[in-house]
Amino acid sequence: MKQRNSKKLNSTLVKKLKNKTILVTGGAGSIGSHLVEELLKYPISSLRVLDIDEHALFHLNRKLKNKKLRLLLGSIIDKERVEMACNNVDIIIHTAAIKNIEISEFNPIETINTNINGTVNLIQEVTKQKPQIFLNVSTDKAADASTLYGTTKQLGEKLTSWAGSHIQNTKFASLRFGNVIETRGNVFEVWREELHNDLPLSLTDPNMKRYFFHIDDAVQFMIKCLFLANRGEVFVPQMKLYAIKDMAKKYSSNHKIIGLRKGEKMTEILITNNELKNAKKLKDMWVIIPK
Repeated sequence: MKQRNSKKLNSTLVKKLKNKTILVTGGAGSIGSHLVEELLKYPISSLRVLDIDEHALFHLNRKLKNKKLRLLLGSIIDKERVEMACNNVDIIIHTAAIKNIEISEFNPIETINTNINGTVNLIQEVTKQKPQIFLNVSTDKAADASTLYGTTKQLGEKLTSWAGSHIQNTKFASLRFGNVIETRGNVFEVWREELHNDLPLSLTDPNMKRYFFHIDDAVQFMIKCLFLANRGEVFVPQMKLYAIKDMAKKYSSNHKIIGLRKGEKMTEILITNNELKNAKKLKDMWVIIPK
């Protein structure tokens, strides 16, 4: 899988994003920070990053050194902080979440509070501030959810779809995609650490299959879908399914089987059969239409 080179900015998006004020929740995270970096290439007015990780915000600021960047230290659980962050914004891109499967299973109250109640806080603020667009970033684990994390993200999709059908003046949508190779805390980070320490690579099961793509693809998909949002649709890119054992062989032939974690599936899916009944297939994605 080759990393795609950055492309020339889309002229239509340049016009649509001109002078916009954008809020990215979780914008100092793996995907969020790359999204922020890409958005700053456009002629926007300002870009607010709301994140609870002070150290990550510090590094983001040092890396980008952009006057349009506004660093907001805070949590989406904090209603007053959310109100301040959302004041007079044109676009909200919601990436903040507790994502680790094991950590979320052992911390259900915190996970529910962040992934569900935090999303509710943002949507409630949207009803007051009336931004043009609210984009919720989800995961393939929301499709036929089997983990707490997947269930909370599934509910986040449903909340966003409900808002799209009931809240006027703002266009809503969710994005649902698989694993992003360059994100922190994923299997590739584990493998790199194990390789560094001359250890066998950990495999949950050699027959497990997952969807993967690069962070550049994820970011470009997010920006592309910004102005496709309307009534709470779920946009699902057509991604390639990989066998975990084949991915591991590219790093090392020395493996160890550690078994599935609680709730994990052997093969993830991007879209359920029931959702396909309400989906429109485009060239490179499915668009799930809310019932």
